[in-house]
Amino acid sequence: MADGSTDLARNRPGDAVLKKLMELEPNSVKRLFARWSRDQDVRSWASGLIGERITGRRLARLGQQWKVLHAVQWASGSDIDHLAVGPAGVFAINSKRHKGKAVWYGDRAITVNRAPTRHIAISQGEAQRIARVLSRRCGFSVTVRPVIAVVHAAKLTVKNAAPPVLVVEAVDLSRRLAGMSPVLSSDQVTRIYEVARDARTWARG
Repeated sequence: MADGSTDLARNRPGDAVLKKLMELEPNSVKRLFARWSRDQDVRSWASGLIGERITGRRLARLGQQWKVLHAVQWASGSDIDHLAVGPAGVFAINSKRHKGKAVWYGDRAITVNRAPTRHIAISQGEAQRIARVLSRRCGFSVTVRPVIAVVHAAKLTVKNAAPPVLVVEAVDLSRRLAGMSPVLSSDQVTRIYEVARDARTWARG
């Protein structure tokens, strides 16, 4: 059971990104305008923060049967944007903000304005890693499905009937997850969430 110092349920959407942004731009007033900064790194992190907060608000619309964590930190310093646990399963959700751009998802990859990305491979690897950690700590097999929540894209096209990674507009995220068939009991949801919310679970991941 997580105590006050290790309880990740206290994390807010984008907390890990905000920490990095504060390192890059210590001035709190300038941070308010970070999305228009001349520094490309600052703009990129500011955009990511917007995306994670929007995705977080959408996940907050899931019902009481669902439990959601944000900014789950690995020992390496990287983090899981969002982790949702509910009747439909466990979902590792990456927020990707591509404002005004065309996002296309084919069989194995995502392109943004026709430029290839590694979004799919990274999301799959992360979900597999999470599944190994949760299975080990829970004492039973835990399947984790990778999800990419696309924020502010001009257009999202998914050309895959059975995608290994669920790619969905953030505005539709809660509806899509809540509408899936149940695969976990309430006891399993509770157990997985209690393990996942403990920062010590991810300390060695």
